[in-house]
Amino acid sequence: MHTADMNLVLLGGGGHALVVAEAAALAGYFVTGFYDDRTDAVLARRVAAVRLGSLDDFLNADGATAYIITIGDTATRAALEHRVRRGRPATKACRAIVHPRAIVSPSAELGAGVFVGPGAIVHSFAQVGEHAIINSGAIVEHECKVGEHAHIAPGAILGGNVSVGRATLLGIGSRVIPRVKIGNECVVGSGAVVIRDVPDRARVVGVPARVMDERP
Repeated sequence: MHTADMNLVLLGGGGHALVVAEAAALAGYFVTGFYDDRTDAVLARRVAAVRLGSLDDFLNADGATAYIITIGDTATRAALEHRVRRGRPATKACRAIVHPRAIVSPSAELGAGVFVGPGAIVHSFAQVGEHAIINSGAIVEHECKVGEHAHIAPGAILGGNVSVGRATLLGIGSRVIPRVKIGNECVVGSGAVVIRDVPDRARVVGVPARVMDERP
């Protein structure tokens, strides 16, 4: 049995949506369907989920069903959330969805619309902003701050007291040593080891990580 306030729609029907949909069901949500501009989205093909319409259809729909953005790309996710806030301000994101095989400290703070994947660990007094992704096997150590719409990719590790800015991507298997600050809208390459602060909108790669370019 489920109550109406556990109904959930997904915004996006790609590969990331497959993982979120399973975790949501395990957390007790009833996924009523998804919105995606693609009529042949992966979620419909793999698990026969109901496509409710395009993303514009969601913005024009009636009702206040809770939603979660199931798009992995940080910039796209942030832009979509901006559209939702502007077009449907009364519609709220669901609370954080945590896979049952993830570990989240009771002192950690997870914003609305956050997804924490299987095997991920969020340690003591960490703060994760709205609509961020802590993906499979990622580790967010004590007192870290992860900005809204950020994506900590599978296997990435943040040492203690790391700060990650808004809409920043930490690639698969990347590492950040304690007390480093990474700016907004950055990209940290897969396998990179970050040992010093990273400015806003920079792309860093390598061991140790070095700035390749800074986007305007």
